[in-house]
Amino acid sequence: MAQTQSKKPVQRRLSGVNEFSINIGTENGSGSQTANLTILRAIFKMGVPVSGKNIFPSNIQGLPTWYKIRVSQSGYGGRRKEADIVVAMNPKTFTADQGDLVKGGLFLYADDIKDPIERDDMILVAMPVKKLVKEAKPHRDLRKFVANMIYVGVLANLLGIEMEPIKAALDYHFKGKESPVEFNIKMIERAYQWAEENLDLEIPYKIEPRDLTGNAILVDGNTAAGLGTIYGGMHFVSWYPITPATSLPEAILEYAPKLRLDPETGKSTYVIIQAEDELAAIGMCVGAGWAGLRAMTATSGPGLSLMAEYASLAYLSEIPIVIWVVQRVGPSTGLPTRTAQGDINLAYYLGQGDTKHIMLIPGNVKECFEFGWKALDLAEKYQTAVFCLSDLDLGKNQWMTEPFEYPDTPIERGKILWEEDLEKIKDEWGRYRDLDGDFIPYRTVPGNIHPKGAYFARGTGHDEFANYSEHPEVWRKNLDRIKNKIDSSKADIPEPVITKIREAKNGIIAFGSMDAALVEALDYLKADGVKLNYLRLRSLPASDQVLDFIRSHEKVYVLENNRDGQMHGILSLELPEKAQDMISIAMLDGLPINAEWIREAVLNEETD
Repeated sequence: MAQTQSKKPVQRRLSGVNEFSINIGTENGSGSQTANLTILRAIFKMGVPVSGKNIFPSNIQGLPTWYKIRVSQSGYGGRRKEADIVVAMNPKTFTADQGDLVKGGLFLYADDIKDPIERDDMILVAMPVKKLVKEAKPHRDLRKFVANMIYVGVLANLLGIEMEPIKAALDYHFKGKESPVEFNIKMIERAYQWAEENLDLEIPYKIEPRDLTGNAILVDGNTAAGLGTIYGGMHFVSWYPITPATSLPEAILEYAPKLRLDPETGKSTYVIIQAEDELAAIGMCVGAGWAGLRAMTATSGPGLSLMAEYASLAYLSEIPIVIWVVQRVGPSTGLPTRTAQGDINLAYYLGQGDTKHIMLIPGNVKECFEFGWKALDLAEKYQTAVFCLSDLDLGKNQWMTEPFEYPDTPIERGKILWEEDLEKIKDEWGRYRDLDGDFIPYRTVPGNIHPKGAYFARGTGHDEFANYSEHPEVWRKNLDRIKNKIDSSKADIPEPVITKIREAKNGIIAFGSMDAALVEALDYLKADGVKLNYLRLRSLPASDQVLDFIRSHEKVYVLENNRDGQMHGILSLELPEKAQDMISIAMLDGLPINAEWIREAVLNEETD
């Protein structure tokens, strides 16, 4: 496991025009998300790449929350270790928020916070929040909500954020409702004018209009996955609410009525059910998959733990389903609103006995959309449970992406037999019989009225014709065939993305949301003289490309956001002869790993 004590000074990117980060500290339930998204979207509308991360507590109201905005015309989207600008609106975190600021950074705070300023290397701006709110005379119930618009106006003045994109961002947020847009704009303009009249600061941080966002959109991974599922022809979704996965089926609930209506009858071509618990959710999903519907559920770690037995049933009885897992920090309830990659082992091997599942791991929101529809195809082709592993950072935060691409292949329904198909089969058909030598049997679904179409779906031992069997050889052959079937999916699951550098002898493997921070860290390392080839893993079982990448390097680092290095363990089992050359770089504290930490960890290994 890599140690994190730096052997070199941490190298930071130069901050300045269109290259800086903002950390906004507020209180959960204070309405700050409206203000934060207004800043984010306004910068985006000025043509400057930007991303936002919401670090929020697991209660409804009252605890500290932070929003981290990364402005980067270079396209970096990962979290920075320290912020260039801090906005402190919460007395409870006022002292700690000072510690998040770089030396010489800009520190904005509400002037009614009387806690001491403990640093003398910050540019200070005390904002008269209560005074400006009082002058605006909002309804008393709205005072704490509109107070956050003060820092929007002050930042707009100091950074050069134009008022027109701010208005457009508010119009989008309030869906064109004139009254809230108008009142919030007036509050922002009031704060802007105060800054204009009272602040005369020389700061390096500015927003200058660019044309770098093009046709791009801002979207979170859960929404992208929900849309991908819709465009993949889903018929059935069953789910039970759990943070941070809930917004995925909610996105389907929002968009399916607009996108999935029969043009002739006007009726829905799908079913969405909120189940009474996770067991019911996956149980319904398995039943729908057996009935021939393209079925999906979504959950997080605690819910996934409850789904083990049904996932095992889908594996052995060969029923196609898709399970989206939006990971959070465990074990147990853990940290429901913090991010992690700690359910790799749980998902990959979920179920009693010898099970190993197909797993897709999107690394950006575009892939969340793409894997949304591909997972349904893979589940039906291989007649099994397919897991899509996202995480809170990717699923719940705002990312910039190019517009999604419509699925470029016809929907794959796999080996489904109808009446005329059964008539054409010369050999005797059995539900679990491999007629083609590809380890995938044919299936029938309810609605097929052919006399030979019926079978008994079993989670117990069975032969090729779905008859109950405890015969040792029958059991062994069936389980081996299923294993070979899953392994054969390597031909269809997403290939890794490999980036090579000339003369690099070592490599690094990462997956999922780690990509954003690692791309930045690799630039730092290259400047340090450390050259690494990079493989972004996008699926399991590990393909030949992944194994060849490991074989071809002297050392391979495996980077992941968990404590124990779970993917490192899986790859070591896949290629035991190279296990000693694979080095785990793993860390878990609930936050997205930043590029500075990655750089330090790799440098420590390189200089040992």
